[in-house]
Amino acid sequence: MAGRRLYLVKEIYRTLQGEGMQTGRLAVFCRFAGCNLWSGREADRARALCTFCDTDFRGTDGAGGGRYAGAAALAAAILERWPSGSGRPFVVFTGGEPLLQLDAALTEALHRAGAEIAVETNGTRLPPPGIDWLTVSPKAKAPLVIERGDELKLVYRQAEAPPERYAGLAFRHFLLQPMDGPDRAAHLAAALSYIERHPQWRLSLQTHKWIGLP
Repeated sequence: MAGRRLYLVKEIYRTLQGEGMQTGRLAVFCRFAGCNLWSGREADRARALCTFCDTDFRGTDGAGGGRYAGAAALAAAILERWPSGSGRPFVVFTGGEPLLQLDAALTEALHRAGAEIAVETNGTRLPPPGIDWLTVSPKAKAPLVIERGDELKLVYRQAEAPPERYAGLAFRHFLLQPMDGPDRAAHLAAALSYIERHPQWRLSLQTHKWIGLP
């Protein structure tokens, strides 16, 4: 294990991408453990920099989760979940915050196997080289260091994070995603109203939740 990066992974699973411009596309998701904006503990939520996360990213106890010693081992675990002979694998790294762990060694290992790599990040850390599709989901209280990419997906509504704050950044696509929770209907209505007045933005829905996918 000397010289090998140890990756802490919550879960690895195959599903359809449920959000953003890639909605409906078959993908293997690799969810890294850990985040820099919230501990994942409910007791810490109220004072976290991100208070509305709906994902369990603590620990390594999910399906396919574990402690992977080296990029080759993790790449193999990811790729074995892609249907054999079905074209170029599409791999989505998420979290928590995937850029706490994703590095050039892992992107290189996956590219050597022909994979396409997507990342869903809060934008507070710069990505390694080799990202084919970069999704940034900014959080109101966190510094944003990634100001260009493929899509900016803003969870809406967030206090202190109006869409105007991000509209001038160098992204190809701008999406509003209504915040989940007890006020989801109100957030959806607000997002629709905003998009009607600002057509730069598109609507992103969590379609995987509607159809019962992870």
